[in-house]
Amino acid sequence: MSNFPDFEIDDKWILSQRGGKNPVGPFIPYNYFIEKECTVSGTVGDFSTILLTNSECPFRCLMCDLWKNTTDKPVPEGAIPEQIKYALSKLPLTEHLKLYNSGSFFDTRAITKNDYKKIASLVKNFETIIVESHPAFINKNTLLFRDLIKPKLQVAIGLETVHPEVLQKLNKKMNLADFKHSVRFLSSNGISSRAFILLRPPFLSESEGVSWAKKSIHYAFRAGVTSCTVIPVRSGNGALDALAAGNYFEQPDIRSLEEVIEYGIELNEGLVFSDLWDIDSFSSCNKCLEKRKKQLLKMNLNQIIYPEIGCSCEGIAIS
Repeated sequence: MSNFPDFEIDDKWILSQRGGKNPVGPFIPYNYFIEKECTVSGTVGDFSTILLTNSECPFRCLMCDLWKNTTDKPVPEGAIPEQIKYALSKLPLTEHLKLYNSGSFFDTRAITKNDYKKIASLVKNFETIIVESHPAFINKNTLLFRDLIKPKLQVAIGLETVHPEVLQKLNKKMNLADFKHSVRFLSSNGISSRAFILLRPPFLSESEGVSWAKKSIHYAFRAGVTSCTVIPVRSGNGALDALAAGNYFEQPDIRSLEEVIEYGIELNEGLVFSDLWDIDSFSSCNKCLEKRKKQLLKMNLNQIIYPEIGCSCEGIAIS
């Protein structure tokens, strides 16, 4: 594929493709749950995951759909600690915590530094805490938060793709040097990092999507991350649907996700996970879908490559 539209993909165009938001409140997270994940020690741990309600990220990335559960303006000071307190009161105790806020945790317009101490007091019993941030916000505030909390901090960064033209078209407003600088800044200050990798972003064919996802995993580990999460790009955010209508985007196949995860595990340079959110939408074969889902989950937890799943759909070429 590798073909690009002749119109400008910018904030204005991306915003013009959107529908409405879901109703959310400033003092309750829009979702929270427990998930299992392989830890750096090789054991399977329980992670409390809290999807915090907040204002939208200032970067309007082409593939993002997190804006659907955001407020129109930043939540008031104290709201984020209240959301964390609320979710933790509903969840069983775990050793690990993920705090994702539909943007960058260290964007002080979203989470004020005045809330850091309150958050630190709420998370003191966890062993690790994972937050997400755009490279633009990874700075001294990251170190301030690290010094206030008891758990070991990890920061997730969206590398997305190392394809230079596609990365630019994603409207993320970062480059590979920004990513590498942030990872090395974190590492030099005793903070680990993970990369989010996109499988088949717009403008790429299936085979190109697989190839560039593999290259992106390789790049991320060489930059110094300890883990990678591969996210198959899904439609539904407005902008991607418009690109799909123009033949600039198509969702990847679940078999491609398997191939990329197997490649990452085989590298043996760090943990490699597949994002299984809405995974059913990436398969057109009902005969093997459940088996593939279970096997992807097993690869996430055990970091082992399993025998190929036999199915008649294996003989069907992926476009």
